[in-house]
Amino acid sequence: MTQLSDDASRTSQPGLPAQASVVREMVLDTDAAPVAAYRIIRTNETDAYDNTEEREFTVAPRSPDSYAGTSRKAAKLSIADAPLEAFDDLKRLVASLTPDKTMIAHKPPITTGATSDRVAEEKRNVRVRAFLYAASKEADNDFHLIIGSDPQAKPITCLTMELSGLPPSRSRSYRKLKQARDAFKQFFGTQVPGMTYDFYNPPIPVEIEGSLFFDMTHSTGQRPGPQSLKPFIPTIWEVHPITSIKLEP
Repeated sequence: MTQLSDDASRTSQPGLPAQASVVREMVLDTDAAPVAAYRIIRTNETDAYDNTEEREFTVAPRSPDSYAGTSRKAAKLSIADAPLEAFDDLKRLVASLTPDKTMIAHKPPITTGATSDRVAEEKRNVRVRAFLYAASKEADNDFHLIIGSDPQAKPITCLTMELSGLPPSRSRSYRKLKQARDAFKQFFGTQVPGMTYDFYNPPIPVEIEGSLFFDMTHSTGQRPGPQSLKPFIPTIWEVHPITSIKLEP
């Protein structure tokens, strides 16, 4: 792993973290990323909710890869039974989503219990090409990815997408969720993000497939995402779970 100096120059891009939050910078050191050189900017940033609301929905995990959450567990670990919709631009995907205020007032209400399954609006599978701006691992063992539109086409739009912690191996979704999670971990090797946010400079091109999910946990209070990228995340819709991820497709 190549270490960078604290004052290493960084290319200008939207949503970079405050310098005060930066712990270190390093070069992505993996054979899986042959096309371009990426800096990993490791910070001390966490989601504010991760020490409050989110921890109310966690249990002791079976392993570091097992899903350790309870909030809407049935929906988060399922794959929608629906055709795949392809988007060549993240902004078009976001524009296709039912407004947050409509989902928050959904009839019947969307609850946060473990058995809360997908509602009709969430029964969509999507594929989109975009960019990975930042990532962290959460208390429930999900990898929380901030996916954004082309950094050259400002202003950017971002969306949360999650590589879910794994369900039991007998689950119908286990194989796809494990393949996606393994692909992400293989790409980053020893530099997989931990419990604080890593930012990527430049953002890494990515193609993602997964099911849409509305995160009622964040319908009040703090919204997810690192502070510098929150202004670019217009919704609490997510792609969750990710069923396929290709970095540098």
